[in-house]
Amino acid sequence: MATLVFSWIDLRGSSFGQFLAPALGDPQESGNFGRFAIGLVFAFAIAGNILLLRIFSFRTQVLIVWLELLVLALAFFNSFDLSYSFIASKLPFLITQGAFTTIYISLSAILIACILAMMAALGRLSSNGLAYGISSFYISFFRGTPLLLQVYLIYLGLPQMGIVVDAIPAGIAALALCYGAYMAEIFRAGITGIPKAQSEAAAALGLRKPVIFRKIVLPQAMRMIIPPTGNQFIAMLKDSSLISVMGIWELMFLARTQGRAEFKHLEMLVTAALVYWAMSIIFELIQARIEKHYGKGQTR
Repeated sequence: MATLVFSWIDLRGSSFGQFLAPALGDPQESGNFGRFAIGLVFAFAIAGNILLLRIFSFRTQVLIVWLELLVLALAFFNSFDLSYSFIASKLPFLITQGAFTTIYISLSAILIACILAMMAALGRLSSNGLAYGISSFYISFFRGTPLLLQVYLIYLGLPQMGIVVDAIPAGIAALALCYGAYMAEIFRAGITGIPKAQSEAAAALGLRKPVIFRKIVLPQAMRMIIPPTGNQFIAMLKDSSLISVMGIWELMFLARTQGRAEFKHLEMLVTAALVYWAMSIIFELIQARIEKHYGKGQTR
């Protein structure tokens, strides 16, 4: 099946096809035989790689697979005939200016979003009609409209009311309001996931509701809240590129402008992609440490 798939894809024009040129001659002139032969060799190479991986431990298998896929990704980018000298000259500026601004905006927005999410989640759990109505309307509106539209509404709409907001505060507000609405449901699910019997037992001991929530419910709920919240932050890290429409010097804005200046669009876009990926990996590791911290003492 793999041979048929790779034969259908036609790898004659790829680097792998050129690698087999001594055996096949010119791959482009080898016709269907060349397509089948290259597909067969490629399929055997993958099958052999899978069989060889089985002799290693799990961690070694993961490391080898990551290295192999990284090499394939770099080979794919290398096929674009990139100017590495141009990338090297612009990379420090993209990191010190663009990546720093992206991280600053995302961290500020996620902190505000957590506060909004907690307030909205408590409102959704409240028996007070006013609190429930405000929180449910907020969640519905900001989950039901595109983030880019919300950026425009805050940045261009508020000045119509006499409230002028600078680009960076407007971007942080848009990200915080949008992701706060999504995270409100995460917080609500985490809180309701704690058995009511624990709250009832604490109340029987004479503890007040705020103390029960702060000391008993919330610490346990954090185990369920942290993983999806970390995912939301990584998504926000990438969605922050949408605020470049306001001219903020974040990573994506600088990648586009620097590439446009010297007609090196692919160089800057590929570099921006790798920087975003590196930032995501770093925050994934931080998220794992936080999850481990809140998982201490968890019963199984």
